[in-house]
Amino acid sequence: MNLDKRIRLFVVLAAAFCTALIVADLVGVKLFEVHLGSLVAVMPVGMIAFPVTFVLTDLLHEFYGKKAARFVTWLGLGMSLVTFVAIHIAMEIEWAPVTRAPDYRGTVEASFNNVFGTSQRILIASMVAYVLSQLCDITVFHGLKRLSHNRLLWLRATGSTVVSQLVDTAVFQLIAWTKVLPTAVVLNIIVTSYAVKLLVAVGLTPIIYAGHALVERLLGMKPVLLNDDGKPMPDGPDKPLGHSA
Repeated sequence: MNLDKRIRLFVVLAAAFCTALIVADLVGVKLFEVHLGSLVAVMPVGMIAFPVTFVLTDLLHEFYGKKAARFVTWLGLGMSLVTFVAIHIAMEIEWAPVTRAPDYRGTVEASFNNVFGTSQRILIASMVAYVLSQLCDITVFHGLKRLSHNRLLWLRATGSTVVSQLVDTAVFQLIAWTKVLPTAVVLNIIVTSYAVKLLVAVGLTPIIYAGHALVERLLGMKPVLLNDDGKPMPDGPDKPLGHSA
């Protein structure tokens, strides 16, 4: 198999995507506060890693086409399911008697179950929100790219993230915290965390441009160009992975 630079970059982007997604899921049980003047946003700490997936989706879409971006989305879901099953099996395995000794200093059953038992709920919430938001991100990104005639990278990068993050925030928070936290608290988390995500989406725009320039200049790859029908141009500078959008 010839692992040219195009295939290697795709593997790296897909691996980074799955890593960021699963890390965000596993640490998402921890909540923290973001203070923006009088606004106090309560957010899961997974927010630190999860926005990376939207940057990577945009780069995959730009250089490999819509079909490749969707493939990695479903790959991420598959890896999340593997993680969910692995955690479930780990929780069912009987603990060694030594872990119940009074002088044992390692992780004990109650602590493990408290973290990873909650992680299972977070994983379910994340998987549902993730699929809906990623497919939304891909659809909006593709539509804006077609309407702007392959121009205005900032518009499709920021616009798709703004819409998809709203879907992700609402779906995730409702599934993860309903019946765990008061309704008013859940709604406050949705509103405040989305406000922070809007700022993050704008802040990520330079990173999109930097990644775009890095791939074009250092690797010599060109973005997939779309015609007015939203299909890859047959004579474009590069082909989408799989020769399909």
